[in-house]
Amino acid sequence: MFIVGGLALFVLAIFIIGKQRNMFNPVFQLTATFRNISGLQVGNNVRFSGINVGTVDNIKIVNDTMVRVYMIIKKEVQPFIKGDCEAGIGSEGIVGDRLVTISQGSNGAPMVKTGQQLASSEPVETDEIISSLKVSAANAEIITDQLAEISIKINNGDGLIGRLIQDSTIADNIDKTIQNLKQSSKGLEENMKAARSNFLLRGYFKKKEREAAKLKEEQEKKKESEEKNKK
Repeated sequence: MFIVGGLALFVLAIFIIGKQRNMFNPVFQLTATFRNISGLQVGNNVRFSGINVGTVDNIKIVNDTMVRVYMIIKKEVQPFIKGDCEAGIGSEGIVGDRLVTISQGSNGAPMVKTGQQLASSEPVETDEIISSLKVSAANAEIITDQLAEISIKINNGDGLIGRLIQDSTIADNIDKTIQNLKQSSKGLEENMKAARSNFLLRGYFKKKEREAAKLKEEQEKKKESEEKNKK
């Protein structure tokens, strides 16, 4: 029983590993180079259009700045992967395992060839995202503190806005000033009407009206002439 159970577990392990590494399906190989693979490991998935289509077969350091990733992909999806597709490194969720993602190519591009190297895009590091979030949080904290200080000053009546809100005398003075301006405008209008009705100034205003009418007539004639020239 121990021997049979051990053999069954051995066969099951081979089946699981072989299925994960696509040993029982026809496959082809693709490569991509990155400056930083961000924790990618051999055996991680390769995803195309949101579907797992292969696994990472090998990872080699090319030089001090480049790392080459070898991928084995199911042969059945080769016609859909184009030569201008781009490889990137993503993750299974927010904190999941790393994986290689292959973007969709253009319709007119040729099918990818076995062993071809795809263009690559560098992954965004989690540390960079966290550091940028820390900077944003610090800036938000500074802005919040400044707004709180401004609110306190306004409530205490400091500054022009605070005095306008807290001191009713200033608001009353502004209201009276606006009323005086309205009354002055009304008085000026009445004075202009009186001046027009005065027989000593009536000729002056009529002369101004004739000049305005003449200017308007000249402008209309000029406009009509321009329209005729355009036609």
